[in-house]
Amino acid sequence: MSDSHKYCPSLTQYERRKTIEVNIGGVPLGAENPIRVQSMTTVDTMDTEGSIEQSIRMVESGCEYVRITAPSIKEAQNLEEIRKGLRAKGYEVPLVADIHFTPNAAELAAKIVEKVRVNPGNYADKKKFEELAYTDETYGLELKRIREKFEPLVKLCKEHGTAIRIGTNHGSLSDRIMGRFGDTPLGMVESALEFLRICEDLEYYDIVISMKASNTRVMVQAYRLLVHKLEEEGLRPYPLHLGVTEAGDGEDGRIKSAVGIGALLEDGLGDTVRVSLTEEPEFEAPVAQKLVSRYANRPGHSAIASLDESPVNPFVYERRVTQEVLNIGDHNVPRVIADFSKKGSIEVKDLKEIGHFYLPEPDKWRMNDTGADYLYSGSHPVDFMLPNGLQEIIDFSVWKNLEDQDKKYPLVQLKELSEVEKSQLTFVAVESDELESIDQLKGIDNAIILLHTNNTHAMASLRRFIFELITKEINLPVIINWHQEISDKEDFQLASATDIGGLLIDGLGDGVILAGNGNKKVENDTAFGILQAARTRMTKTEYISCPSCGRTLFDLQETTAMIRKRTDHLKGVKIGIMGCIVNGPGEMADADYGYVGSGKDKITLYRGQEVVKRAVHSDYAVDELIQIIKDDGNWVEPEAMEAILN
Repeated sequence: MSDSHKYCPSLTQYERRKTIEVNIGGVPLGAENPIRVQSMTTVDTMDTEGSIEQSIRMVESGCEYVRITAPSIKEAQNLEEIRKGLRAKGYEVPLVADIHFTPNAAELAAKIVEKVRVNPGNYADKKKFEELAYTDETYGLELKRIREKFEPLVKLCKEHGTAIRIGTNHGSLSDRIMGRFGDTPLGMVESALEFLRICEDLEYYDIVISMKASNTRVMVQAYRLLVHKLEEEGLRPYPLHLGVTEAGDGEDGRIKSAVGIGALLEDGLGDTVRVSLTEEPEFEAPVAQKLVSRYANRPGHSAIASLDESPVNPFVYERRVTQEVLNIGDHNVPRVIADFSKKGSIEVKDLKEIGHFYLPEPDKWRMNDTGADYLYSGSHPVDFMLPNGLQEIIDFSVWKNLEDQDKKYPLVQLKELSEVEKSQLTFVAVESDELESIDQLKGIDNAIILLHTNNTHAMASLRRFIFELITKEINLPVIINWHQEISDKEDFQLASATDIGGLLIDGLGDGVILAGNGNKKVENDTAFGILQAARTRMTKTEYISCPSCGRTLFDLQETTAMIRKRTDHLKGVKIGIMGCIVNGPGEMADADYGYVGSGKDKITLYRGQEVVKRAVHSDYAVDELIQIIKDDGNWVEPEAMEAILN
């Protein structure tokens, strides 16, 4: 990898990034230590017993660090009581104070807990969404002002052996950073580096850094760029805290977390992980543990051909240039192929699992938003007429003997490619380690590659093959053919989202075919979920909801469920649901609409980052939100959507 694009030890061999060690209350982070798992409490910090009991549940679920919000002096002070209570019950888990806006609370917390998290976007700055212009001189004065605010905390942490996490969030970049660097990964990195340079100047190094965003592309690019800039400036290799902010709940939250966090873990980046779900915090650590456990035995996997330089820029999103074949590649959204090749005889009712429903009374098909685009039937072709929205792929040995080949396409092995007529549209099954045979694909303009790997380091192996296609200027579309026998639904989702998400985030891949879970609906829904999480194909409403904490001003889980129930038919609309102003317009930076707690039973409603209505009572706030969506012409009645689908 060229120095201008270097961000990880290797693009082909799993090797964890070497970092300095940071001791956090006797549970060291980074260096040769295992990747740590953490989470955050959701009860009011002033509820001492509630915080203690919830922390215990978190620890018993696998949490190695417990973060607690301290929005003011009184909460920071109460951290001492929570800490004493935990120690009295025999729990030595390190505590982390979460600070926004209040340096005095941070300075108090630094004397009590083992780590303090500060957000550069609001520790010394106020965010008013103003456009600010600075000369180099006035910008320098701002940096001096920041140092005056931040230096006392650094000195206290150095004195008390307290670690600091410099936690940049995409949505809460200050107006000053936005004015100079824009709403970009570079802005996120520079926001952290301003604080980091102060620490290094004061010879304080017990630092962890994070670059969180709800947009997985932005998040991954920011972490990569951070590592690159640390090395470029000659700064120490600090450990990284990984997380996708406001991932949401249920399957969507898990898949989105795996796409973003997994893309970085695959390249050896990350020393501690927090999965942010809009659920009870004890449900987060087991998910995070599943993500990191994949790397415990990763060394020693099958070798992947080395690569001197990446043909893509890892710090920006640019979809790989491909030619269009059928409706795959070029500017088409990535396609989903359902794999029924192991099923044998396929019946009409089976297609319901992949989003295609036969309605006997009107004698027609209905397809929902997650209806698969292609069906791979293997050696058992479908013996009934498929719906118009679904085309069939059949093994070449069977396909060549069919009388009716309309909307049916052969799947050949690479070695069989020469047996197919040059004019025939063809799917070609390729293994990612077949690099020596890649030249057979040159000069072909009507084939689609189904790329598979058996390598434990799947993402890197698949990426290596696609990089070779780019280098050799072979522009055929690539469908990622991922197959692992994993019967547990969550395990299947996390593994596939990790392996495939990292490719999609880099613009690599024109579609997905998942198999191995045994449940076709799970496989199909997971495929669409991965594409949505990677921002490559939006097929359903996206909810950017924070995981709740002691600052939350309403029942976040219940409200999220209520909003989802009434709006989940709005395809492609992004709705931010935030518990308080800290996680308000900033954290939901790319949401179309926002629902933000602003006081007890009071909600502020947003269009993008613009306030539309303030102090709406929570009893009526969802109705008011829907009215705003209607006023913008973005609302479709559920009944009308049903009619469209039918």
